[in-house]
Amino acid sequence: MKRCLRCNRTYSDNNLNFCLEDGELLTQYSEEEPTRSLRDNPPPTVVIDPTRVTSPVSWPQQSPPVQQWQPQGTPIHQPNYAFAPHPMMMVRSPSQTLAVVSLCLGIASVTIGLCCYLDLVVAPAALITGGIALTQIKKDPTLNGGKGMAIAGMVMGGAGILLYILFFILYGAAVFLGNLH
Repeated sequence: MKRCLRCNRTYSDNNLNFCLEDGELLTQYSEEEPTRSLRDNPPPTVVIDPTRVTSPVSWPQQSPPVQQWQPQGTPIHQPNYAFAPHPMMMVRSPSQTLAVVSLCLGIASVTIGLCCYLDLVVAPAALITGGIALTQIKKDPTLNGGKGMAIAGMVMGGAGILLYILFFILYGAAVFLGNLH
């Protein structure tokens, strides 16, 4: 049998799951009195034996006091790794700042240098920064890098100067030939 908890109606059909009156979920119902819950009648509390009382006065005294641990010396056959670099230590990469500046100035001298007469400033700056970068790289290659970029910046700066000179030669020739006619 099943019973609706809301309206207390009982149904004998075990295949029904919901109340036909109010749609509430049906629960199993038996004619006998339901057992009491643990809240109404909790089980008795069992008391465990109390803790044992000890008296440290009656304990035997230790003759030698416990010594604190002393670190042993490093054996001779083991290498000392105190000054070895840690595997996760960051390694500083060589500085390439001047080489990158030289390359950027060289590209600027070839591409936009002729349009605004910036070639007179940008191309020599590319040559100078590239030369300084190559000098620093030669002095200490572990701290400074970018040799290829410095060379490329110097080549492009030189090409920018050559293009500037070629432009003025052609311009002068065109003006000279134009005045002849």
